[in-house]
Amino acid sequence: MDAGPGLVAHIVFTDVSDGDFNVGRPPGELAHLRDSVVDGPWVWLDQVHGAEVVEVSHPGQWAGSRADGAVTTTPGCVLAVHTADCAPVVMVGCGGVGVAHAGWRGIVAGVIRETATRLRAIGVSGPFSAHLGPCIRPANYEFGVAELDIVAEVAGESVRSSTGRGEPALDIGAAVKNLVADSVGVPLTDSGLDTASPAYFSHRMRSDSGRQATVVWLEEVE
Repeated sequence: MDAGPGLVAHIVFTDVSDGDFNVGRPPGELAHLRDSVVDGPWVWLDQVHGAEVVEVSHPGQWAGSRADGAVTTTPGCVLAVHTADCAPVVMVGCGGVGVAHAGWRGIVAGVIRETATRLRAIGVSGPFSAHLGPCIRPANYEFGVAELDIVAEVAGESVRSSTGRGEPALDIGAAVKNLVADSVGVPLTDSGLDTASPAYFSHRMRSDSGRQATVVWLEEVE
């Protein structure tokens, strides 16, 4: 994917067939799995459903830091978030990339807006693109009415949906779409991938402890 003069951005969404990327696994096993996606140190995060975003200037910087987003303009810096229902969001602009872990609490806290803000702060300009990876979809995301009101206040009324049984549900994809439009002014490219599918890890559907990874990095090209 074009990321400006002399740069391309690579985006990978893993699934169950790629292995379990839960950061609590033994480091040697994780290193092997990560190398199978892209060689080099990954910037993985101690995700806390907040809005902290780190700026990465060299490979591996801030790995394990307490944050829910990362941005970089440096080729070879591999940024990753890990999910099992929350929304992984990648942003690509001219000269840089960012990634955010956006559960409903992170959405309310402002992690999507903060990721876009930090990209601009490090000199990344438009045109932007934004990409949503595998996440839980509303048919299987029953959600409390009070919490749904909180998300709707931040991300718009279109986040309200229903499950397959007719219970109130959160459309986390709609929330991401609305906030991306507000933050970077572009349509969201939604993979349509649903963690309710057995092809993905899902805490909500199957109480899985495993995690898939969403990974983005820049590469220099001639």
